[in-house]
Amino acid sequence: MHFKRTISIRLLLGLFLLSVCSLSHAQEDKEKPYTFLLSGASFAAEVNGWFEIGCERLDATALNRAKGGTAIADMANQMNDGTLYFTEELDELDALIIMHVVDKDVYNEEELQKSYKDYKVPFDRSNYAAAFDYVIKHYISDCYNLKYNKDSKYYNSENGKPAVIILTTNWHDGREVYNDSVRKLAEKWGLPLVEFDKYIGFSKETLHPVTDEHISLLYAKDKMTVRNGDVHGWHPLRGKEEYIQKRMASIFVAKMHQIFK
Repeated sequence: MHFKRTISIRLLLGLFLLSVCSLSHAQEDKEKPYTFLLSGASFAAEVNGWFEIGCERLDATALNRAKGGTAIADMANQMNDGTLYFTEELDELDALIIMHVVDKDVYNEEELQKSYKDYKVPFDRSNYAAAFDYVIKHYISDCYNLKYNKDSKYYNSENGKPAVIILTTNWHDGREVYNDSVRKLAEKWGLPLVEFDKYIGFSKETLHPVTDEHISLLYAKDKMTVRNGDVHGWHPLRGKEEYIQKRMASIFVAKMHQIFK
């Protein structure tokens, strides 16, 4: 009897541990509530860390398609080629985030086309505003047209998939042309804007009281000279342990909470 009782206890214990493990695995396998795709250049590439830190805090899947040396024209060409995202990914995307922040005018309405299909492709880098216009119109159209895709969960829906596009400023306020024009672009389309430059914690307007240089230089790995000859930080220090990446992540998370939480 004692032997049988021992076996029964062990059996119950084994079943209990199995159920706990199964529950644990089920929770681990559960899909994250959000999926965000980031396109950009060197400031957005995975080697930085702010996007990945932010998505971890938001419990979101991070799809980082940023690549150093690219521009908004390259993103437009990826969309034209169908290589920025797969249809299955589009179905699950909660937001497309764009951090192509070259110091160019991205708002200029000259040479813009009514439909993204009217643009000549592939794009070169001669008109940043046109490339932004193409990307925005293309993504909105792709989301809407999921209503006609039998493999999409939005098939036969009235309005297709809601298109959430999020723009960003440069990581500090040194790039005036881009920062000013992206604000106009965000207002034109009613798009959320991650204002890194506004909340980063320093400004080009005031020099550091000890170094007598622009404060962005403290958090950058290299320098850039802007139009008026001032020297600012260029690429932010990289890695998830860097203060500047954590700061950017916090600014990103705060904006995403406004939209999704």
